[in-house]
Amino acid sequence: MVAMKNVPPAGRRFDLIAMGRAAVDFYGAQFGGRLEDMSSFAKYLGGSAANTAYGLARLGHKPSMLVRVGDEHMGRFVRETLADAGVDVGHVRTDKDRLTGLVILGVKDRETFPLIFYRENCADMAVSAEDFDADYIASSRVFLTNGTHFSAPATADAVKTAIAYARKAGTKTVFDVDYRPVLWGLAGKGRGEDRFVRSDSVSAHLKSLVPLFDVIVGTEEEIHICGGATDTLEALRAIRALNPTATLVLKLGPKGAMIFDGAIPSKLTDGDFAEGVPVETFNTLGAGDAFMAGLMSGWLDGLSWVDAAKRGNACGAIVVSRHGCAPACPTRAELEVYFAEKTGVFRLHSDEDFESRHRKMTRRRQWPEVMALAFDHRIQLEKMADDAKAPRDRLFKLKELLADAALAVAKETPGAGVLCDDRWGESALWRMTGKGLWIGRPVEMPGTFPLDLQHGPDPALALKSWPEEHIVKCLIFWHPDDPAEERDAQEKTLARVVRAAHAYGLDMLIEVIASRGRKSYPEAVPAAMERFYDLGLDPDWWKLPPPPTDADWDRVEAIIDRRDPLCRGIVLLGLDAPEAEVAAGFKTARGRKWAKGFAVGRTAFAKSAQAWLEGKLGDADLVRDVEGAYRRLIAAWKS
Repeated sequence: MVAMKNVPPAGRRFDLIAMGRAAVDFYGAQFGGRLEDMSSFAKYLGGSAANTAYGLARLGHKPSMLVRVGDEHMGRFVRETLADAGVDVGHVRTDKDRLTGLVILGVKDRETFPLIFYRENCADMAVSAEDFDADYIASSRVFLTNGTHFSAPATADAVKTAIAYARKAGTKTVFDVDYRPVLWGLAGKGRGEDRFVRSDSVSAHLKSLVPLFDVIVGTEEEIHICGGATDTLEALRAIRALNPTATLVLKLGPKGAMIFDGAIPSKLTDGDFAEGVPVETFNTLGAGDAFMAGLMSGWLDGLSWVDAAKRGNACGAIVVSRHGCAPACPTRAELEVYFAEKTGVFRLHSDEDFESRHRKMTRRRQWPEVMALAFDHRIQLEKMADDAKAPRDRLFKLKELLADAALAVAKETPGAGVLCDDRWGESALWRMTGKGLWIGRPVEMPGTFPLDLQHGPDPALALKSWPEEHIVKCLIFWHPDDPAEERDAQEKTLARVVRAAHAYGLDMLIEVIASRGRKSYPEAVPAAMERFYDLGLDPDWWKLPPPPTDADWDRVEAIIDRRDPLCRGIVLLGLDAPEAEVAAGFKTARGRKWAKGFAVGRTAFAKSAQAWLEGKLGDADLVRDVEGAYRRLIAAWKS
């Protein structure tokens, strides 16, 4: 077995700097048809170098991205997505003259992946030596780049400057050949999926670069173009003649990978082999980037090359079972689950347990604390308007003012949030979206028992249009003594909501209140939680009345510990109780690991809203009063 050599130096700020393609992928959401016939698309981070950096961050390492993006929405998406994963974006430069590269692609079948690159004069191909210095490159253990950046003279010069800095600083250099003939002008613009076109000029160019790298990684086709021969052994020998010391990694797709650290043997099978992982392929696009992330992770961790390649093979296998590349990359914890429990699962994309864990382990934003102003009320506010003899249309303006109060507090309060509906609060919702708030949005028809849905019987039709940051909130009145027929109807409706939310990548919040005026504790809430978990309805959040005793808290927390340790936690509701009573409920949550915050509404705004509807309070006064009450609730929670 090949031992690890050229181990990256320890004690540096970054584990790896990736310099290469960073773009946006638009994946067709329909499978089995032509790209021409696909009608909707999912938006993901794309680009070989960006995918590798992203995957490496998910595996617990400290990568940095060296690239340019456009001064527009897609450029901001690339930067934010990398940063959310833990990639350093201090050297993601904004290019005001160019657009971020885009790719449109689809999954027709297991061998056909139509792909179009939109990369004419794109931002990542304008990266220059002015965008970095020697100290930055020297701050990393590894410098990685890919072949596309050598296809244009100016970009190639910038990469060569970075390599020179790396070699001087002892930073290890890695070349992902990543050969795309269309990006070298060797294939028609509509042939983005083509992986090999022979070119003596491209081979000569790549051969000139081979001596610069400590590690060279490619598929058979990529090794062919890099070595200038269509026989794999001959191409490997040509590369070895130019670089006697580099580790060469040959990717063989589902078969695995070969590693060559010394002389090239007479047969490929005489090289060191990391066996592949048998898994049903759903989408091969991005598998190589995931493999590279796993390989680099193993190298950085000091594994043997074979074991590092096995980690890469597992990452690649997981990604080919999913839609997209970057979002499909596993976390370190997920990879451990895979090796411990799932290596024998062939139809990995159909394994609900594994996919559920992936969704929970890769949530885009973490919320260690949530303090939400809840004004998703509909029936209650309609009654308030009627009592005030105010037209119900005034509720649109009321919710906008409540949003103003929430936004004023959110400016200096991490973890601030709202619950807001789209019946009377649609304009308020849009005003708050994209501002960093925790946003919950109800789907239930208010006050219904058995549960009915506001947007019709099929929640998927409504949730399809929701922004990714909106959390699906469903209130259900439930008690174990409810008639079985009613419980069954409610559970079926709730199941449709939970599955639709998870299918669209939306967080799910279940609010449980005891039905028919019964007490929520000690029976109703814990029994409902157990029942929903039994049905596979595992929410990301629970919204619950404050458990009144330590014993009630113990029971609720034990359920989450046992049934879903990846749950985000519990937010406490207020039920229009006076501020002092709500604050007392907060005190019972002190020291409880699953108590993450609150979502309280009428306690903060009911009196002021009634006065405003009656014309006794102006807009500014309403905002001031609600903002003050909201701040007092936050203070009570934090105390």
